[in-house]
Amino acid sequence: MNTSLVLPVPTTKSVILGRALSGLVILFLVFDGAIKLVPLPVVTETMAALGYPADQGLARLLGAMTLLCTVLYAIPRTSILGAILLTGYLGGAMATHLRAGSPLFTHLLFGLYLGVIAWGGLWLRDPRLRSLIPFKN
Repeated sequence: MNTSLVLPVPTTKSVILGRALSGLVILFLVFDGAIKLVPLPVVTETMAALGYPADQGLARLLGAMTLLCTVLYAIPRTSILGAILLTGYLGGAMATHLRAGSPLFTHLLFGLYLGVIAWGGLWLRDPRLRSLIPFKN
């Protein structure tokens, strides 16, 4: 009896689109993490406006967490773990914006948009994820 799992093979177009979407997410998150590591004044001012202390150490910690999750997402062997961690991180950002009363479509839901793009890019290029989340044609 053959118990091996046959993984759905993504097309070349879907792999290219998936890499492009994942690349956009990675570029944005690297930028976001980098400005928190510096940290630029806009970072600490925004943190204060959202109800967090305007502490450079906290900004650097958030930047390091962002970059760590992004690196895990960018590496094919750990991309699903990275996506899971990014989902939690982005969920925390959404909760912060909800609590602060930020605008719905531009601020609050931005984490959702980014998460959908991250998972969509991963689904388009990774047969392991396609087998876990199959969509019917």
